[in-house]
Amino acid sequence: MIGCQPVFELRHALLAYWRARRGTPAVADARLRRWLRDAVPQVPFYRDFAGVALTDLPIVDKAVLMADFAAFNTAGIDAAQGWAAFDGDKMVGDYIVGASTGTSGNRGLFVISQAERFRWLGTMLAKALPGFWRERHRVAIILPLNTPLYDSANRMRRLSLRFFDVGGDWQAGLAAFDPTVVVAPPKILRMMAEAGMALRPRRIFAGAEQLDPLDRAVIEGHFGLTLGQIYMATEGLFAVSCAHGALHLCEDTMHFELPLVCDDPDLCEVIISDFSREVQIMARYRMNDLVRLGPPCACGSPHQVLAEVMGRADDCFDLPGGVLTPDILRNAVVDADRRIQDFRVIQTGAAAVDVLVPPGADVAAVASAFAALFDRKGVHADVAVREQVLVPDTTRKLRRVENRYGCA
Repeated sequence: MIGCQPVFELRHALLAYWRARRGTPAVADARLRRWLRDAVPQVPFYRDFAGVALTDLPIVDKAVLMADFAAFNTAGIDAAQGWAAFDGDKMVGDYIVGASTGTSGNRGLFVISQAERFRWLGTMLAKALPGFWRERHRVAIILPLNTPLYDSANRMRRLSLRFFDVGGDWQAGLAAFDPTVVVAPPKILRMMAEAGMALRPRRIFAGAEQLDPLDRAVIEGHFGLTLGQIYMATEGLFAVSCAHGALHLCEDTMHFELPLVCDDPDLCEVIISDFSREVQIMARYRMNDLVRLGPPCACGSPHQVLAEVMGRADDCFDLPGGVLTPDILRNAVVDADRRIQDFRVIQTGAAAVDVLVPPGADVAAVASAFAALFDRKGVHADVAVREQVLVPDTTRKLRRVENRYGCA
């Protein structure tokens, strides 16, 4: 199954695999308690919080983390060291340093140990490729940034992983690699489908961007497969789709707080506490994401299902009279004209919204839909709907609903 690698790597990867496949909520609770007791107080930021309950810790976010990065990791790596390493070989001593793509304008760093690197691999294999040891796989990762995390998969004899830069010329290399598994942003998977790429993977996963039902239908129709999702960010691995296609939170490695927002019984913010990591402590860390909860899955997993990762919380439109979430704005477009397969809805001012639809779309119907939505919600804003050829931008994440008001 695995080549002649150090026992160190084997042990951490397989233990994480076993925990993810066999762990129970009781085991996760015990790991969380031990982490709070033993690991959290080891970093300067939490030194005065030894012995407290999780709910007694302050909620932090990326701004707090990056203001004093060294205070959150046991290696004492500050932001300057982290960025220098990221621009080089992505290593500080034996620690791995990574970063977010920065498409939000607010880049974040992470630092992990070699042990944590292989724990991540074991967890990912358990959730995305649980039978990896029975068959050989060629895994293609098409993303904006490479990381040593991905290379760890090449330590497994039955796995061959290749990274393709989403901004580069990846098509020919991908075809030659002939992957059995593809992980890519939805816009890239859709580009493959619309180009008729003759790939025949066994599994496909969307990641790094919000998955819109418009894209899912096109992708699944081309590949003839159920599209899985991997919900992952700089801050960790949050959720992976099971064989039934349901997106389950990784509650065996993270504790999730999911406070409701906008008086919606299923719409939540995400606050994480990652008890699988001991070098960089992520405790009660507020993500900038909105998720919608889903019902239990037929696979029998006890882990919470997400019906949808909605996008960024700061892409809600704060308009005179109320706040509108991205899903409501999206639905106003696609419900107005079912022929629309792509669009952009952008808040450009305090009471100004631009809606871009493809040529040939029913502009009048879209304008009427927004007028009806705003009237129903008691919101007041000027809406300009116009036709435009929409081309995916590979230099940034696709955000069909975006609040640019107040952004530089």
